[in-house]
Amino acid sequence: MNWIALTAEEQLHEIKKHQGFSIIFKHSTRCSISLFAKKRFESDWLELPENTSVYYLDLLTYRPISAMIAEMFQVHHESPQLLLIKEGECIYESSHGEISVEDTVEQMI
Repeated sequence: MNWIALTAEEQLHEIKKHQGFSIIFKHSTRCSISLFAKKRFESDWLELPENTSVYYLDLLTYRPISAMIAEMFQVHHESPQLLLIKEGECIYESSHGEISVEDTVEQMI
């Protein structure tokens, strides 16, 4: 599985229209907690269903997109943060040390 770089507003509209599950991982490249959460997520992500699109947002570089995510999916901004999107709606979100593949997969069942 590979990260899909989230760099444009159009991608958010694609995620919103997508049938099935998508994941957005918001990451601060200057934060050690964010780096730890990202590494932990990557170490387990083979447990995710194969057809899951996993987007990575460098929120320091793409801060306006981060704000759009908060508005579009009606979530409070956190960093790091994981959002599970199903058919255009955020059905689960977690942040900091709560981010885990296991908990995310449980929401997909």
